[in-house]
Amino acid sequence: MSIDATRIRALCFDVDGTLSDTDDQLVEQIAALLTKLPFLGEHTHERLARRIVLDAETPVNTLYGLADRFGIDDELKRVRDFISERRGKEEAEPEHLIVPEIDVMLETLAPHYPMCAISTGGAERVAHFFDTFDLRKHFTALITAQTTERMKPYPDPVEYAAAQMGVRPDECVMIGDTTVDMLAGKSAGAQTIGVLCGFGTENELRREGADEIVDVTPDVVDLLLTAEGMPHT
Repeated sequence: MSIDATRIRALCFDVDGTLSDTDDQLVEQIAALLTKLPFLGEHTHERLARRIVLDAETPVNTLYGLADRFGIDDELKRVRDFISERRGKEEAEPEHLIVPEIDVMLETLAPHYPMCAISTGGAERVAHFFDTFDLRKHFTALITAQTTERMKPYPDPVEYAAAQMGVRPDECVMIGDTTVDMLAGKSAGAQTIGVLCGFGTENELRREGADEIVDVTPDVVDLLLTAEGMPHT
């Protein structure tokens, strides 16, 4: 699969792990807590820790069902409380939260494409990130857990973003670091670009239909602004 830049009229960016930097130290600490759960294999702790961090602002229904089954609800609640406490500290130190060169990337892309951000996080936390780094000016809309009835991996937020930008969903590209980003984009008919600076692996992203993979988010500039595939203006 490969991206067709000539089809793209607008961009949709995930936030956590794509624009906002991943806190690997937090992942390591949560993984250490998960080692206390006897039913988990020794090689699954870090992967599950990354999923918990990613979904900390949304209902992790599958994980809670598993916790109830094994009678570890209290342990899981302590993990969630730990995440919330650490996230509060992160917001007090925003210099550690942005992927390097994201501001340059957005300045480069903004003259060519309208852009929306799509997050499963809460509106207040998402707004804090964009205001802290003065990124909101580049975006038509910030789409959060409160914006649409259903969130990623459903197509609703991508379809909403397309409407806000005045394009069709299939004229968008969804850029993100997880399988839910790829699924949301594909289910809306959009093209997708997976980035490896966040939570997902290349195999996972390709399995869910990523049209392209880049190492870090700013690399999308080279994909989108090429002599062969300049955007429509």
